[in-house]
Amino acid sequence: MPIDQTLLDDLEWRGLIAHSTDIDALREALASGSVRYYVGFDPTAPSLHMGNLLQIVTAMRLQRAGHTPFVLVGGATGMIGDPRDSGERTLNSHDTVREWEAKVRAQIEPFLSFEGENAATMVNNLDWTQNLSTIDFLRDIGKHFPVNRMLARETVKRRLEAGGISYTEFSYVLLQSMDFLNLFRTHGVSLQFGGSDQWGNITGGAELIRRAESGTAHAFATPLITKADGTKYGKTEGGALWLDPTMLSPYAFFQFWLNAEDEKVGELLRVFTFLEHAEIEEIEALTAEKPFLRTGQKRLAEEMTTLVHGAEETARIQAASAALFGGGDMSGLSGETLGVALREAGSVQVTRDQLTSIVDLFVTAGLVAGRNEARRAIKEGGAYLNNVRVTDGDAVPGPEDLVGGSWLVLRKGKKNFKGVEVV
Repeated sequence: MPIDQTLLDDLEWRGLIAHSTDIDALREALASGSVRYYVGFDPTAPSLHMGNLLQIVTAMRLQRAGHTPFVLVGGATGMIGDPRDSGERTLNSHDTVREWEAKVRAQIEPFLSFEGENAATMVNNLDWTQNLSTIDFLRDIGKHFPVNRMLARETVKRRLEAGGISYTEFSYVLLQSMDFLNLFRTHGVSLQFGGSDQWGNITGGAELIRRAESGTAHAFATPLITKADGTKYGKTEGGALWLDPTMLSPYAFFQFWLNAEDEKVGELLRVFTFLEHAEIEEIEALTAEKPFLRTGQKRLAEEMTTLVHGAEETARIQAASAALFGGGDMSGLSGETLGVALREAGSVQVTRDQLTSIVDLFVTAGLVAGRNEARRAIKEGGAYLNNVRVTDGDAVPGPEDLVGGSWLVLRKGKKNFKGVEVV
């Protein structure tokens, strides 16, 4: 595969280089031939999330430019757990980490090509750590890390000022650095990248290669993606943008991108999508000129949902959204797609023998406080069943009214709607 000489320029234009080792040396290496690079993912949850997705997309950019990926799933470092801004990491059991490791590997595989000249390789750092003795680790790895430099790291300084740090947390940099050294020795991997919060660990590996092998290694870090106010996107189960559809529905995933702040749309399009520069700039200009059209958000949601969940799922979501928010025809929607959208918006369940008048259903669904309010909405022309204006509030919906075989969509006004699932 020919090498794309514009790769680094593209990464810089997209704002994907937050930190780097010698940028000129990196540029020369990327232009000289297929560079073997690695990015790591620790299985510290049953699914990858938005921050991991940025690394996956970046790995895809490098592979498409002709470089060769090594994807590390940290069966060993995953045992240490996910770093936290305050407090110690949560340590998970061996069985839990093994289960999550398998899920993470399966999530990553569809994004990269494992065939061809620059085929991807999946590796697990448990393979070279599980039989490593403590003595060998201290002799071969620990001797290359001056304690004064480790104490100077920002993450360590913060934790020391906050009350202390365990040896486990303090020495994590040695484990990640050892991964880079091992991949350098066994596979000729000379480039590592990751999130900017990992920069100290990444440069630790490059330095270890220099000290232990007198070798040259390159590294760069992608920026931390934040909201417009500078706060992080959530990583907890309640707030994370999980990639697993069982943990976050594709509909909710689509809505996340659709609700992106105007100030962030351009940045998100640049770092997460594969759209060309000119098209992104055109979308940015249109979004700034006519923000009410939400052009950037719509394209962002379409691109990202298609990338992660597929074009077919994206089409279903767009059809459901158009019907719910645009007043379109609902007859062709599947119960599954509509159900996901309505459960996110709010829904209730009733049995078939509990089906009653439209007035009572509006009350049951919580769209109105009482029957009088429901009748008033109907009289004023602001009540809808399946996007059809209601004129008879005493009518009882029948089987022919069930969208996808099981759903009624009630709407009051333009945007207030609820679902009624008939079971």
